[in-house]
Amino acid sequence: MINLADDSKAEPQDIFDREEKLKWLMKAYGNDVIRIAYTYLKQKQLAEDVAQDVFIKCYEKMDTFKHQSSYKTWLIRITVNRCKDVLKSWSFKNVLITDFFKSKLTYSTLEQQYFSSDENEITSQQIIALPVKLREVIILFYYQDFSIEEIAELLLINPNTVKTRLHRGRLKLKESLGAWSFHAE
Repeated sequence: MINLADDSKAEPQDIFDREEKLKWLMKAYGNDVIRIAYTYLKQKQLAEDVAQDVFIKCYEKMDTFKHQSSYKTWLIRITVNRCKDVLKSWSFKNVLITDFFKSKLTYSTLEQQYFSSDENEITSQQIIALPVKLREVIILFYYQDFSIEEIAELLLINPNTVKTRLHRGRLKLKESLGAWSFHAE
């Protein structure tokens, strides 16, 4: 057995067999995959299901990986594509409508929502509330530490489009977080 404890984010060696590579990828990037999926889908269980699908696909396609990008970039691209498929599906739209009505029954007032969370959760909620195109670049840039060029490559868009979406996302967050602090006073 190969020891991965020293650097869990280092690229796997060619001496790993498929199962060891998969275990390494799950350990190194599993939380990142779940977080990205959650930012798209806004449901923990669904994000975990997508992560499982991503790693199954990764295992199936591991021999065809050409090392033109990092494993992380490859996994995030698979995750983004899978999330977009889920968002287009009828079952997701049906579940989303049901969850919307359940959430209206869960919180009776804005104050309960505010006092049940801390600043980080409020910020996270505001990021999750952004449109997908803005949310994905904010998450990839600030939370996954991808460069603008890497995000452009990952999402198959122009780097200037990434910059524009980052700018618009920041403005929307500033507006929404300003509204939160105003209502909290």
